[in-house]
Amino acid sequence: MGQSINIPTSGTQCIGGYLARAEGKPRGGVVVIQEIFGVTAHIRSVADRFAAAGYTAIAPAFFDHLESGLELPYDNSGMERGKALITELGLERAVEDVASAAEAIASAGKVGTVGYCWGGTVALLSALRLGLPSVSYYGARNLAFLGETPKAPVMFHFGEHDSSIPPEAVAKHRERLPQMEVYTYPAGHAFNRDHDPHYDEASAKLAWQRTLGFFDRELAGA
Repeated sequence: MGQSINIPTSGTQCIGGYLARAEGKPRGGVVVIQEIFGVTAHIRSVADRFAAAGYTAIAPAFFDHLESGLELPYDNSGMERGKALITELGLERAVEDVASAAEAIASAGKVGTVGYCWGGTVALLSALRLGLPSVSYYGARNLAFLGETPKAPVMFHFGEHDSSIPPEAVAKHRERLPQMEVYTYPAGHAFNRDHDPHYDEASAKLAWQRTLGFFDRELAGA
């Protein structure tokens, strides 16, 4: 359904991306923000699902700043490499890339973001700093930014059995951003990643329904 494209960034470099277009007039645009493993088949499938739901979706390949076309395995080696890459990349550049990706699909209408794990924190920052309505899935790096004033709404999804995000961390989201929707599920980290041992079908489906409702309200209803 989708295609590979190039995205001009705020610097002199283009990065790659996966673009999935909605059929007919789109309801809006969604920037799909990867985990630490790159624009994998899972992330591309998320973009395809948004396109099927009527949104033009784009998944920027952030790691192209460092190494082109990188897709890491979901194992310990991939995790360690991914952590090193996101540290080198930095959140500031990632947010700039989100802005570039949003501009690339601006013709679709109002644009929001959805992000997973590391991408969940980038999605939060996209609402805080770029004013893009955003959905953050299990962002373990969120706490440092909860004191910032949001420029757009955020919806949060967390697994109740996620060892990287304990209940007290979830509680801080509700305490510091009481105007935002915070949902928990009887699942672990990465419960939305299908074809994976972490996947929890019931939780993923409910989170998806809530995410679509959020975008239908914040993007399509705008």
